[in-house]
Amino acid sequence: MGAAEPDLYRDTWVRYLGYANEVGESFRPLVPVPVVWASYGVATAYVTADAIDKGRRAATVHVQDPAQATRVGVAVVDTFVWQSLASVAIPGFTINRLCAASLALLGTLTRWPLPLRRWATTALGLAAIPVIITPIDRTVDFLMDSSLRKLYGAPGEPPAPH
Repeated sequence: MGAAEPDLYRDTWVRYLGYANEVGESFRPLVPVPVVWASYGVATAYVTADAIDKGRRAATVHVQDPAQATRVGVAVVDTFVWQSLASVAIPGFTINRLCAASLALLGTLTRWPLPLRRWATTALGLAAIPVIITPIDRTVDFLMDSSLRKLYGAPGEPPAPH
């Protein structure tokens, strides 16, 4: 595996699967709840596959390293926790609350019929997705750098000896 090999989970269309739950939350006013939960299943499968891939990559890079197992474990945990927060939990919650507030406010402030309010809420949720991505990613980087990553250093590196 060369350094020039594209990362399937970060450099191709596959990365958009990580946004499935935000799309599901945006459509919550229009679709049955099991459809929303299925979107979380897609996003969680993406997160899991990316974490496994990063572990596989760490194993290949550190094949002669006595700390290979630790480096693989760190790569998997770091990727899984980061992706779970930045791709699933925080954006899903954010879009859910934005859409719930939007639907409630439209019901209070307008005389629009319910179907129009639901479609407007969905459109707002979808439009918010690209706006929230970078701030959430940066926040998760900060949170991880300030907490979990202090235990093991940079992703893919073994914990510092005490």
